[in-house]
Amino acid sequence: MPRYRLLIEYAGTRYSGWQIQRNARTVQGEIDRAIRTAFTPRTFELYGAGRTDAGVHALGQVAHLELYTSAAPQQMRRRLNDELPADINIIRIDTMPHRFHARHDAVSRSYLYQISRRRSAFGKPLVWWVRERLDLEAMRAAAVLFVGRKDFQSFTDDDPEEKSTVVVVDRLEIGEAGPLILLRIVGSHFLWKMVRRIVGVLAAVGRGEIEPRRAADSLGKADVARLTAPAAGLFLERVFYPDDGAPEPLTPVLNMMNG
Repeated sequence: MPRYRLLIEYAGTRYSGWQIQRNARTVQGEIDRAIRTAFTPRTFELYGAGRTDAGVHALGQVAHLELYTSAAPQQMRRRLNDELPADINIIRIDTMPHRFHARHDAVSRSYLYQISRRRSAFGKPLVWWVRERLDLEAMRAAAVLFVGRKDFQSFTDDDPEEKSTVVVVDRLEIGEAGPLILLRIVGSHFLWKMVRRIVGVLAAVGRGEIEPRRAADSLGKADVARLTAPAAGLFLERVFYPDDGAPEPLTPVLNMMNG
């Protein structure tokens, strides 16, 4: 059966995450429905590079699709997008070797988080508004401590007896764009709630509630959990495969240049 790679963007506000669930509206579920409507296949396989949680967005989610169709990739993209809601868009479809696997072949992922330092009439679904002043230098000092191969058990609700909580974080950078603070984290993979909890802890460092040196290793799970940042500001930015280039320069999703 032919295999295709789908590059997908979506606003996750209205969805209970990527993965199909019973009695919940999900991004994968909407794409699944669009495939059935557009192509009426007897069988097909749709598999994402990774899950995103409820309310989390994606700029570059990747999935592979096995489907018998005579349509060319561009025709497939148009037909699927015609069936999808406006907050889900397939950017590109490419024919791939049958051995390609969206999740197993990925070598790293990058997530982008947007913190706003001012109230926004338009940006609430896409940012976390933090009212207090944030010390970026303190946040950057703490961010360095998360880089490397570390056990993130305190930063996830995943069970370490069922799944390893060791993750390799390749980089964690913090930038600015007008009133926005941008955080990008790149790593081998990510655990449930891990990125949002790292962001929440870094914000607490920025507010002066936690010393930078304590951010990565010295906090208990309950302390970290209460600091979990909201889903609204989080984007799956990109999924990297062998021979892909480096991440693009850090840029905001939302233009809020007027401070």
